[in-house]
Amino acid sequence: MQDTALTVDTLILGAGAAGLMCAAHTGGRTLVIDHARAPGEKIRISGGGRCNFTNLYASPDNFLSQNPHFCKSALGRYTQWDFIALAERHGIAWHEKTLGQLFCDVTAKDIVAMLLAEMRSAGAELWLQTSLRDLSHDGAAFRAALDRDGKRHTVTARHLVLATGGKSIPKMGATGLAYEIARQFGLRITPTRPGLVPFTFPDGRFADLAGTALPVRAFAGAGSFDEALLFTHRGLSGPAMLQISSYWDEGSPITLNCDPTDTLLDKLREQRATAGRHQLSTELARHLPSRLVAALPTQLGLPLTGNLADQSDASLTSLCTALRRWQLTPAGTEGYRTAEVTIGGVNTDDLNSKTLSARTLPDLHVIGEAVDVTGWLGGYNFQWAWSSAVAAGQAIAQRV
Repeated sequence: MQDTALTVDTLILGAGAAGLMCAAHTGGRTLVIDHARAPGEKIRISGGGRCNFTNLYASPDNFLSQNPHFCKSALGRYTQWDFIALAERHGIAWHEKTLGQLFCDVTAKDIVAMLLAEMRSAGAELWLQTSLRDLSHDGAAFRAALDRDGKRHTVTARHLVLATGGKSIPKMGATGLAYEIARQFGLRITPTRPGLVPFTFPDGRFADLAGTALPVRAFAGAGSFDEALLFTHRGLSGPAMLQISSYWDEGSPITLNCDPTDTLLDKLREQRATAGRHQLSTELARHLPSRLVAALPTQLGLPLTGNLADQSDASLTSLCTALRRWQLTPAGTEGYRTAEVTIGGVNTDDLNSKTLSARTLPDLHVIGEAVDVTGWLGGYNFQWAWSSAVAAGQAIAQRV
């Protein structure tokens, strides 16, 4: 099998959100490669097929990193408003769902089509079902050995962009390739773990509650979120759990406040005066899911016997306090299999925050999820993909 040789200005590894966006801004001759059969697969499945493509309130405060200041430059120079304007130029209708989360009105495929149009308009080329066999740098350029369509290709590029993402959702083709290549060129990797992922309790303690949801205030580490909790056969899920999973350390407890508005005690006291002959459990079920109320004696050891009129202020206070401080220690999480993101990644100390380039090898850029920058649930990680991609793309365009 004879090799074919190709020279480009920029080689981008990864045809996901960050890679496609970057290709639209690099200038010169750009080649994007990916081992997948189609580009932007995570975009296509995100948001139930509608793609939560950004958040109205995106700011550096919504991101985790060992260096919380690193993301400020890229996010400040390409904002959510810039991406919204791009989507509107392409005629993509969108709506706000909750908490500033923006979704396509029709389909996530519109975002993929937009990125492909932008990339091709910039003159970039896309090779799918292409595998990387070898990668090196000779001091002046990168040389990549590729397999595509049963043929071997050698691509020489001055600039290389790592946009292959993290380890989350391996069934979509996710690997740790970006970390392997980063290490090859001397970059350090901040320890990685699954983020935005459900918690597991193998003892099946929530099996009878599976499918029950309620609003909570959830705590883990330095994270606190007011969102919905969903009980599952495997454990705890829902937006609140996904959010705090990014702050959770293995073996540590999480805390649930099932009275996030802090009004339950006053309501029960009022009900005691007007419906005192009713069972405590019946009146409590006006504020919490009935299945959860039925499970509280087992889950929290709370005796919910007798009429509401029989309950003293002290007993009602004790009940509400227990519901506000429900502490649980998960056995673990569902891991990368269902995690929406990867916490950690290429160490930001080794990257330039303005250009996303390696400090020791400025022609190497790392963008998107591969970097140790992780957003909250709600469109923030897509915004980091867009912002970091534009930062790297524009920096490359100034040098080609």
